Amino acid sequence: MLTANGSPYLSSGVISARECIRASMELLQIKKVKADRDSGVGMWVQEIAWRDFYTHVMVAFPRVSMGRSFQEKYADVKWETNEKHLEAWKQGRTGVPIVDAAMRQANTMGWMHNRSRMIAAMYLTKDLMLDWRLGEQYFMQQFIDGDLASNNGGWQWSASTGTDPQPYFRIFNPYSQSEKADPTGEYIRTFVPELRKVFGADVHNPPAKVADKLGYPRPLVDHKEARERALRRYKNPGSE
Repeated sequence: MLTANGSPYLSSGVISARECIRASMELLQIKKVKADRDSGVGMWVQEIAWRDFYTHVMVAFPRVSMGRSFQEKYADVKWETNEKHLEAWKQGRTGVPIVDAAMRQANTMGWMHNRSRMIAAMYLTKDLMLDWRLGEQYFMQQFIDGDLASNNGGWQWSASTGTDPQPYFRIFNPYSQSEKADPTGEYIRTFVPELRKVFGADVHNPPAKVADKLGYPRPLVDHKEARERALRRYKNPGSE
């Protein structure tokens, strides 16, 4: 799932990770790889590294390519089987603007920014409590940069079943994520035309009256309640 600019070319083998890293060094006129969080180039190099890392994980632990969690202790986490929620997520009709914008971008462009991918994936697995493998499959169907290892690694990160030590209680609040990732709301208004005339805080979390008037769906779940459900099920895999 994790992506970097040029990811379709990386996925198809047109360009290699090594060539990307060399180009970043030439751009900065340095002789050592720079992968810090203080610059756009550094963050981009980190994304390239994640791609390589997940490829190595899949080679070393082939079970992850077979629909199995890397963290097998979470194999018994109870997932919902709500088809309506799954379809609403796929169509970008969850009632959470940033998630819907992300999914509609995927459906129209075959691509999505990395932050949007994480928000959409975390919403599916933690808010809707739907199996991460359903999202993994859908992203691979939709994305022009679909990469088995990266997609699997990203989804397992979001579902807290993967290699990254992020704990299961790391649960994105989609509304605060929206304010950080899309402060002006332009991304949302671009892909969710129902909200194209909504500005300010309402574009991130439309009041019920506003949503109803514009024909935009109300949220499928209450984030606070969904978060508590996820925490409960991850703490004791197999429980309700």
